Amino acid sequence: MRTRLTLLLGVLSGTIVTACSGGGGGDAMAWQATRDTVGDTIIVRTVSGSVWGDARLVEEVRIGQLDGPDEYTFGSIAAISTGPDGTLYVLDRQGPNLRAYAPDGTYLRDLGREGEGPGELKQPDSGLAALDDGRVLVRDPGNARITVFGPDGEYETDWRIRGSSYTSTPLYVDRAGNVYVQLFEFGEDGPKFSFVRYGPDGVPGDTIQVPAQPDVPMLLAVHQGPDGSSRSSTNVPYWPEQATTLSRDGEFVIGNSASYSIDIPRAGGVLRVQRAIEPVPVLPGEKANRRERTIHNMRQTEPGWDWDGPDIPDTKPAFQQLMIDDDGRLWVYLHSRGEPIPEEEIEEPDPGSDEGPPARWREPVRLDVFEEDGTYLSQLEAPQGFGFYPRPAIDGDRVWAVVRDELDVQYLVRLRIVPEPARP
Repeated sequence: MRTRLTLLLGVLSGTIVTACSGGGGGDAMAWQATRDTVGDTIIVRTVSGSVWGDARLVEEVRIGQLDGPDEYTFGSIAAISTGPDGTLYVLDRQGPNLRAYAPDGTYLRDLGREGEGPGELKQPDSGLAALDDGRVLVRDPGNARITVFGPDGEYETDWRIRGSSYTSTPLYVDRAGNVYVQLFEFGEDGPKFSFVRYGPDGVPGDTIQVPAQPDVPMLLAVHQGPDGSSRSSTNVPYWPEQATTLSRDGEFVIGNSASYSIDIPRAGGVLRVQRAIEPVPVLPGEKANRRERTIHNMRQTEPGWDWDGPDIPDTKPAFQQLMIDDDGRLWVYLHSRGEPIPEEEIEEPDPGSDEGPPARWREPVRLDVFEEDGTYLSQLEAPQGFGFYPRPAIDGDRVWAVVRDELDVQYLVRLRIVPEPARP
């Protein structure tokens, strides 16, 4: 049975919302926020403190080995998901392999095998979802279908899908059991992204357009050669962008990283989640390293390329990515102050190679967590190597995530959220 860690606090009518929790220790401040209503938009702005206080992520289980049995070594994990009984499903592109593990990390079984026949996988991507009824879905653009396995791991059926584009976008599932599959198409104005909503029975329904991205500065390299032209483009590092994800109601959650403002659709309007934060500087060495690496990458297309856009900003956006977990909570992957990577962890390229300059700076991984009503729960520090790709599997106070070590070896780690609330 799914569990849920919660300290729900109803948002009070009025200007100031305050809350504190009994028990626990620590010197954390109680949560304080303002609440305003503008038209159909309710704005909850966290001013200080949090409900969980100085919460921590504590590692409980780790799956993976550098060398060992195949079922405990990973090559390229593309997606993970947890079933209603706590079973962890892992899709490894190397193979490809779809494996099931018990909550304690014990290997259980493989699902499917490589191929094009029923129950076989040809080129699965990051689309993996375990439904509340125990079925497991795998998006396989190589076979232009979603393969459905039963709770026992046996093949059940296929859902045909439009297109065969390989994508790192996860399969989203709403509260009603509808599944959202990203569709990528080229139109007259360039590429277009949308989601096709499939019912729990696999019948396709509405197509939902992804909100348009605002214009952001781009760097462009174009090379004219005897056989035609080639081009590459990239965003200016640390330039604010719009972040999007899907809610548990199948609506787009949209974040403005320039001002820490996130809009979550809800019945009759929008909940806007905001938080007061100090801008994070881009340190001089950090900026120089990102600039050097960007120039090298663009010169792979045009050897004479020089910077053709605005400079890297002096401060970072408020956040990088957004995610809604199975309980509807909002997770915000923050930008944080950079720190130099120790020299012994940096692998210098071989002389004369095209590998380019290595990354010499990294950011500690920090995550903000909010309840569905905008209540700020806490900021969590995650292990280095933690990221939103592949999308973590979060259920209650347990977080399954892929973590890479200094040798770039992938492990699956189960973390537990441990709140340390402020005293009342």
